[in-house]
Amino acid sequence: MRLPVRLFCAGSLSCLLLAGVSGPVTAWAAGSAAIPPVAPAPATAPVASSRGVPDSFADLAARLLPAVVNVSTTQTVKSGEADDDEDGEGEDQLPQMPNFPQGSPFEKFFHDFMNRQNSPDAPPRRMQALGSGFIIDPAGYIVTNNHVIRHADKVTVTLQDNTVLTAKQIGHDDRTDLALLKVESKKPLPFVSFGDSDKRRVGDWVLAIGNPFGLSGTVTAGIISSRGRNIDQGPYDDFIQTDAPINKGNSGGPLFDMDGSVIGVNTAIYSPSGGSVGIGFSIPANEARGIIEQLRKTGKVSRGWLGVRIQNVTQDIADGLNLTPARGALVAGVEKDGPAAKAKLQTGDVIQTLNGTAIEGKALPRLSAQLPVGTVAHLGVWRKGKVLDLPVTIGALPETAAEPEKKAEQTPKNAKDVSFAALGFSVGMLDDAARQKYNLPAGQKGVVITAVKEGGLASDRGLKEGDVVTEIQQAEVTTPTDLKKRIEAAQKTKKKSVLLLVHDADGLRWVPFPLSGDDAQ
Repeated sequence: MRLPVRLFCAGSLSCLLLAGVSGPVTAWAAGSAAIPPVAPAPATAPVASSRGVPDSFADLAARLLPAVVNVSTTQTVKSGEADDDEDGEGEDQLPQMPNFPQGSPFEKFFHDFMNRQNSPDAPPRRMQALGSGFIIDPAGYIVTNNHVIRHADKVTVTLQDNTVLTAKQIGHDDRTDLALLKVESKKPLPFVSFGDSDKRRVGDWVLAIGNPFGLSGTVTAGIISSRGRNIDQGPYDDFIQTDAPINKGNSGGPLFDMDGSVIGVNTAIYSPSGGSVGIGFSIPANEARGIIEQLRKTGKVSRGWLGVRIQNVTQDIADGLNLTPARGALVAGVEKDGPAAKAKLQTGDVIQTLNGTAIEGKALPRLSAQLPVGTVAHLGVWRKGKVLDLPVTIGALPETAAEPEKKAEQTPKNAKDVSFAALGFSVGMLDDAARQKYNLPAGQKGVVITAVKEGGLASDRGLKEGDVVTEIQQAEVTTPTDLKKRIEAAQKTKKKSVLLLVHDADGLRWVPFPLSGDDAQ
């Protein structure tokens, strides 16, 4: 079971992002620097050799600290805004009513106080937060996390020598949680450079520098614990995991290798308590570098786009497709007039390679986003037992998803509901009454699930009343009888499962559905 993951910034401008890790993940913000300006870190870093445990990190820390800054933000919040924040920040920011004996004077005093604070007529409040960042150019360009500076009315940066500068937002990217700031300085600023994060291995030493809990210029050390972590923060997750302590206030701070190159941007931690438990996550430098370059040039990010909705190929799905081994990205939908549609990709295809490199489902959005718009990529596609090489011209990721085209659909007469008692659900015709009852669009195709037995096979697979089955075994379903015939045919051939393409509140998904030994009734 997945529990909510929380990522917050330090201070009153906290940030809460929902993710799907088995536990609370927390994102942070952090701070300042210390030591006079020194020579910048090298732009690239060689592969780490076998080194023993360092005697000290002092020399390295002294060289890097001047380039790490404190990022302070202020925001004007009107009464009630924090409570309504779409990320749920309000519950972390607003003071909570203490537990006093019922009817006591203290209870009445605090109750009246809280009511005044939340009154629509209450004056706006100034909220502040602290985060971290690092200078990547002597001209004053600074990298931080987007959640550190989002919604801010004013952003200030404090250097290691306590110089305070007003920062201008150059650009931000919600999808990767990165932002670029610019400060004006009369003299060149100390800076650090991105290294090659792909060359850093599990077990390599790393340093994190930031502003945990508002304590500026704090250095912590650890190792890379894992690579390629997906914490369901977004579609492009590929985090470096480290045990270098990262706490509240570290968001936006750098993760350094032993050559002094930035190999990650500290963004989140896994924590049941809010403090470090040795599981932190950083955006790899090789991903961050391209995003920051685009923000610096244009103030926004352009990404490659295939125009497909995909899901991972599990063993159950592979069994349903007769696919061996179970790997790749199963196409659950193809955007009309998108690059994939023009390349003749179909729902039910399994994308196994991108430009000759084997891929897994969750990696496809990130890898395709990195491809330049207008270039031609080659997809290795498994389709009903055959492997195809499909060239596709990469498009630009749209700002908003296109609305599905709505077309009137004729309803066959004399259609009846069909119950699959052994499988735990019933389906009915997708007529006008069903569309109205379940709030389904006119262009929706398939058969609608009209009942789900609690504790049955359908319930266990997450099917709900109002979901629409559009395909079974990659064949379209238009009537309940179509579904019944195909399930019965699969049962007669002793198939263990079938694949249902289901449209629910979250969109299309493939559901590997086990078949019982009993006939559907």
